Amino acid sequence: MDIGIDKIGFYVPKDYIDIVELAEARDVDPNKYTIGIGQDKQAVPQPYEDAVTLAASAADKILTDEDREKIGLFIVGTESSVDESKSTAAFLSNLLELPEDIRSYEIKQACYGATAGLQSAYDFINGNPDKKALVIATDIARYGINTPGEVTQGAGAVAMIISQNPRVLKFDHKSVYMTRNVGDFWRPTFSKTAFARGKFSNEVYVDFFTTLWRKYRAQYDATAEDFSTMLFHIPYTKMGTKALRTLEGNVPDDKYEELTKHYQESIKFSRAVGNLYTGSLYLGLLSYLVNGAQENEKILMFSYGSGAVGELFSAEIQPGFESVIDKAAIEDELANRQKISIEDYEKIYQVEYEDGASIDAEEVDTKFYLSGIRENERLYKVKR
Repeated sequence: MDIGIDKIGFYVPKDYIDIVELAEARDVDPNKYTIGIGQDKQAVPQPYEDAVTLAASAADKILTDEDREKIGLFIVGTESSVDESKSTAAFLSNLLELPEDIRSYEIKQACYGATAGLQSAYDFINGNPDKKALVIATDIARYGINTPGEVTQGAGAVAMIISQNPRVLKFDHKSVYMTRNVGDFWRPTFSKTAFARGKFSNEVYVDFFTTLWRKYRAQYDATAEDFSTMLFHIPYTKMGTKALRTLEGNVPDDKYEELTKHYQESIKFSRAVGNLYTGSLYLGLLSYLVNGAQENEKILMFSYGSGAVGELFSAEIQPGFESVIDKAAIEDELANRQKISIEDYEKIYQVEYEDGASIDAEEVDTKFYLSGIRENERLYKVKR
């Protein structure tokens, strides 16, 4: 039975900052950000947007009543959860008008959570072929104003419907994975921003890729020639470049040139959005599907979550995938955003709602939004 991604949807906040302007405000050479980090723009969520509302907005783009009737599993991968007990999926159940007879939960393992969700969804569909699964990657990457990680912030969500006979991407059910207890990145429960050892994290990321690629080749008797594209977890686009470069000189020159060309097509959206944490790999997938993918392509996908868990798995782009993806709508959403000043971004960043807060719907510019906090419970509404 063929199982994979039948639909994929994306949402990004409507505001962004220009990375060159951020560099100038921080008295940094812009090339360090645009070339050294590989970013152009960074999405900025409004204070009434969070992991719940971003996820709802992404899923809303692809869900139909028929999907809702067939969904039996709902998983949210995030490291930006709004509650230490209640799952993001539970918050979303009524916002997305899902039926009650669904198994729902949240997965947390840094940026790996959504991949864990996809693998669980594969197993669920394999045992329940008449059902579908909804997997959403949703995050707000925050490091703090005027910190080294500020340039690698971002926000957004990617929603995927998993089913048999998928129309977008078929999973080969070939994967290798590994876990190590690594202190490269963490966010204690008391902190709203992450802590990271940036250079060390890069080293671990590359080591995970090279180790998993060696394991994949051995386990499945594979070579780089088996794939036309390799997609990477890209919290910032130069990070994936570092892993890809380990293949230079170890694969034929024309293959490396092809992989590099396709990688550039996969990072176009990330350069314009920034870090999606759990969604970064899947934003890269969407970017490639829109900008360069061909039917029947074999692709290899590298998922990494600091702390650390990594997985390398393969898939095949399906015939007719273009008819399922609304390329024009996705490109319009990215193109029609509003650039805000660094000063306005800093003001937005520092807004923190406290218990008793109530958000005026007239000031809201999104369909799904945080409407208030009562007895420390976050409440959400849909703007009709």
